[in-house]
Amino acid sequence: MTRAEIKESFLMALDALRANKVRSALTLLGILVGVFSIILVMTAIRVMQESVESSLSQLGANTFQIQKWPSLRVGGGERDWQKYFRRKNLTYEDAQTLAERLTLAKHIGVDEGLWTAEVISDYEQTNPDVRLRGTTPDTFPGKNWVIEKGRALLDADLDGNRRVCVLGAPVAKKVFPFGSAIGQPIKFHGITYMVVGVLEDMGNSFGSEQGNFVLIPLTTGLNRYGWKRSLDFVIQAPDQATFEEVQLQARGILRTIRKVTPGEEDDFDIVSNDSLITQFRTVTLAVRGGAAAVSSISLVVAGIGIMNIMLVSVTERTREIGVRRAVGAKKKNILLQFIIEAVVLCQVGGVIGVILGILGGNVTSVLMKLPPSIPLDWALYGVLICSAVGVVFGTYPAYTAAHINPIDALRYE
Repeated sequence: MTRAEIKESFLMALDALRANKVRSALTLLGILVGVFSIILVMTAIRVMQESVESSLSQLGANTFQIQKWPSLRVGGGERDWQKYFRRKNLTYEDAQTLAERLTLAKHIGVDEGLWTAEVISDYEQTNPDVRLRGTTPDTFPGKNWVIEKGRALLDADLDGNRRVCVLGAPVAKKVFPFGSAIGQPIKFHGITYMVVGVLEDMGNSFGSEQGNFVLIPLTTGLNRYGWKRSLDFVIQAPDQATFEEVQLQARGILRTIRKVTPGEEDDFDIVSNDSLITQFRTVTLAVRGGAAAVSSISLVVAGIGIMNIMLVSVTERTREIGVRRAVGAKKKNILLQFIIEAVVLCQVGGVIGVILGILGGNVTSVLMKLPPSIPLDWALYGVLICSAVGVVFGTYPAYTAAHINPIDALRYE
């Protein structure tokens, strides 16, 4: 078929759609809803995924963390939970021995969440959702905590069990709204600490501030809240080239310290930004697949609706088809015209559905104070799927129209 014939069939298809505006609108409405539902779900998932991945990237460059519990657990049940529970705690003594033997590491920090309560100053107090973390100086570069004012914690603070603290930016802003927090006292869970530093703002995730915590010397925290707890080790390699080597050395040393026999599974987990994001993407991949499958049902229903309306259109235009055949139109011209009509209907509905779906999905970003997202890949898939739906469900009506007997068609009233 020549380019001129395709162009002519396309123009005739457009004329037919313009001549039957109400029917065309009702036809494309079904495909619009189908594409809208898919793009809406995928945009909302993408918005949340990008935010979660950003929050999972909590470690600094070339950094990994060793911990008792896995960061993301999917399935496993009670038996799986008991396996992790039976693991020995990662202790402060383990961390000190690891720091002595792990010669390749640049920084080895120790960190632990201790309590959650409100922070009280002489001017204001926070909600009771601020986390108190016991930590060491080497954790700051490993966790990518950057000091904006004052100083970080020092080894002398740990050795002296000092009651000093570093505030996250939102905490400092809340309890010291009119001036600097440095050198000011705060009270947390009945204990007074002196503020020696304030971190740079770390942004927010899902509408909550990531810097909503107070950092104190680990020894001070453990003396207050108990030493019988499992700690997290934050280890930073000198560069990306030595990252895997440092990780392997740390794993081997820790297995030796904890007397894990050869062939036995590690009794600790090693996580990094990449491993956390990979685990999370595995989960979201299944969610996206399920959401796409459910949403695709509406496209199938829309396709059946298009086929039914196109069959009605063929019946109504039987005489027109007979006239075209009488003046020389071939079966392939009729076939192409009706397929193009179906595809154009699907494409118009699909484009509108994509636009509305992206806008609707980004309502999630507005409500949850997250950065907006435009899933260009799914927008392209939506348009391609619309073309496929038009061809698949428009072929039978087009075939029916192309094989109408011209003589019978001319006599049709």
